Amino acid sequence: MNSTMQNNHHEVVIVGAGAGGLAVAASLLKRQPGLNIAVVDPSMEHSYQPGWTLVGGGVFKREQTRRPMASVVPSKVKHYQQAVVAFQPDLHTIEMDCGEHLHYGVLVVAPGLKLNWDAIPGLQETLGKNGVASNYAWDYAPYTWQNVQQLKKGKAIFTQPPMPIKCAGAPQKAMYLACSEWLSKGVLPDIEVEFCNAGGVLFGVADYVPALESYIKKYGIDLNLGQNLVAVDGENKIATFETVSEQGEKVRIEKEFDMLHVCPPQGPLDVIKDSPLSDDAGWFDVHPDTLQHKQYKDVFGLGDGTNTPNAKTAAAVRAQAPVVAENVLSALVNQPPRAIYDGYGSCPLTVERGKIVLAEFAYGGKVKPSFPKWFIDGTQPSYLAWLLKEKSLPWVYWQGMLKGHEWLVTPTISSKPPRQ
Repeated sequence: MNSTMQNNHHEVVIVGAGAGGLAVAASLLKRQPGLNIAVVDPSMEHSYQPGWTLVGGGVFKREQTRRPMASVVPSKVKHYQQAVVAFQPDLHTIEMDCGEHLHYGVLVVAPGLKLNWDAIPGLQETLGKNGVASNYAWDYAPYTWQNVQQLKKGKAIFTQPPMPIKCAGAPQKAMYLACSEWLSKGVLPDIEVEFCNAGGVLFGVADYVPALESYIKKYGIDLNLGQNLVAVDGENKIATFETVSEQGEKVRIEKEFDMLHVCPPQGPLDVIKDSPLSDDAGWFDVHPDTLQHKQYKDVFGLGDGTNTPNAKTAAAVRAQAPVVAENVLSALVNQPPRAIYDGYGSCPLTVERGKIVLAEFAYGGKVKPSFPKWFIDGTQPSYLAWLLKEKSLPWVYWQGMLKGHEWLVTPTISSKPPRQ
């Protein structure tokens, strides 16, 4: 191996320094402190994205949700502040946009997904003005709260695109927090609230739907399923939705608004879609239990960019990271993976200021609570769950998950490999 290759070789290369990438790095170092790890990510800052819902609800300042990347990357990890432009798994290398190649023993891919703002004509031009906001971006979440405070009467529309999206409950979380504020200020009777969801159900796990429906009724929300936002005219404050008529034909509906909260369509990153590592739909192709790539045994993936059928949430990443860490160490010594991910994910649904429906579930929509029912019944709105979201989870994220602490997510180790 020549000197250039030696300098650019790492036992583990991690693509992405978001929640997944940094949690895996920390979990690996907890198990094997001397491991040679590199993280590749162009960002100078790291965001706690679950906090953006509370920024849009007036609970957090957005500055609370972002820290310098240098302060969260473990000191023993080399950070290449570059974007990855190509994967070459047959050569065990990746190419960065500076033209350099990194060689790896094992590759971990956790780059997240793409927010397709441009997929809705007119949206990009009007975000952050004309009453159009979104909690899905650090830049625009404060504008959600500004709109909520300013609106005294009129029409507020909240949208949700077709799945998959990150944090499937987030579009309605924004709506409930807005309605809670309007109710407390006595203006809710003068505001017409609509939830336009491209899907066919309010929430994908049936056990939590009754509690959510009770808040739809409490706030007088007009629930419209099967309606997908396809265009925005910000200056004239008109949102266009597409739906299917009883005759099976696509029809478009124009709706006026005073406030519009948009959840953008989402999909795989182009660099994943165009690589040998993607499935037919462009998502990173892994086994749902071990998170090992289906073709390349020295490649693993986690987070929003994979094709695992779980909810795309930070809680899912927290459960996935130690599984990946265990299986990466096995792969480094040519052993098959044995740590198993069961599909756990969580969605703390902020149904009002001070109460949360704590949805927790695994693959197949199986309810999987972390706490006994007498403490927190996840199917019912709870103040304790709110305290968990507002006070505990940010600390668990910054001081636990990103530092290799694995409270309540110790991975299950199978007695034999899932696939022989």
